Parts: sequence; structure tokens; C-alpha cells
Amino acid sequence: MKKSLTKNQIIRLKKDINKVFELGKSYSLSFLKYFISDNSLSYSRFIVIPVKHYGNSVERNYIRRQIKELWRINQDKIISGIDCVIIVYIHTNVSFNELENVFISLLKKSGIYEG
Repeated sequence: MKKSLTKNQIIRLKKDINKVFELGKSYSLSFLKYFISDNSLSYSRFIVIPVKHYGNSVERNYIRRQIKELWRINQDKIISGIDCVIIVYIHTNVSFNELENVFISLLKKSGIYEG
């Protein structure tokens, strides 16, 4: 398995993000919220968006890196053909294990986790 994500696995265009917000279903748990929509691709894409008042830029980038790593680790268990926007709401000091538990619980709740 690859040790990094490819550029294709990240949603980059504003129109694609807006499409997920408009057409997708939302699921929330604790401090994370997912918007999930089908795409016509053979792979899944995602983006992590911390809210504006989430700490400073260092803390926002840190949570992005943590969630990207969780996505990378679990990408073989996530169904293909979806777009996912992950919004982080509350700035809390959570450990990586706690974040992973919430992340996987939300994937299972949304029905895109096959693990």
C-alpha cells in the first residue's frame, strides 16, 4: 500500500466541494461532520475543512494532517466512488486514538466503511 495520498484523492475544485454540500448527505458525531456524495470516478476523494475559528493556522494544519493520515490508513476499507467533505468543529485537545475512534465511528454510521 502507498505511504501517501495522491493528488487525485483530494477534492481541489470549489465546484466539486459545493456539489458535495448541495447533493450529499450529512452525518455528524462529536466534533466532526461529514458530507458524502457519489462521484462518477473509480476512487474516493475527500477534503478536510476546519472551521475558521478553529485555533490558529498551525492547529488547523495539524488536524488536517491527522485526518489525512486516518484516511490514508483506512482507504482500503472505504468504499470507492464517493466524495467526502470532513468539517472539524470544536478545537479540543484530543489524542490521535480518540480522533481515530470518532473518525471510524462516523465512517461506519455513514455506511462507507467496509471494515
